[in-house]
Amino acid sequence: MAVSPASARPPATSADGVFPAGCPSRTVLEHVTSKWGLLLLIALADGEQRWSTLRRRADGISEKMLAQTLKTLERDGLVHRHAHATIPPRVDYNLTDRGRELSALLVPLGTWAVEHADDIIGGQTSTPA
Repeated sequence: MAVSPASARPPATSADGVFPAGCPSRTVLEHVTSKWGLLLLIALADGEQRWSTLRRRADGISEKMLAQTLKTLERDGLVHRHAHATIPPRVDYNLTDRGRELSALLVPLGTWAVEHADDIIGGQTSTPA
């Protein structure tokens, strides 16, 4: 008996909603999985941080890209910006509740990437024990 392509597919999950071209979740995924978005969300998982600290932690990010990414994450409701009325100006960033929920998922991804980067970049494959 031949298996039809429809029956060969895994059962549908809520994550299947990302596949349609017009799905808003694609925009969200683009924001949070961009190189800088991911790094800033992981950095902020450690708690509130100043602009300068984030710039140092995300080594290689330009001021323009840092500002743009933080604005995007703030607009998405993942990051909160707190501007202090001081001289010189001071701005702190921290995660919102939604941002903390997301970062709890992203930190393990970052850890996995660090643990496997040398093998992957080196073209080596390892088999799980």
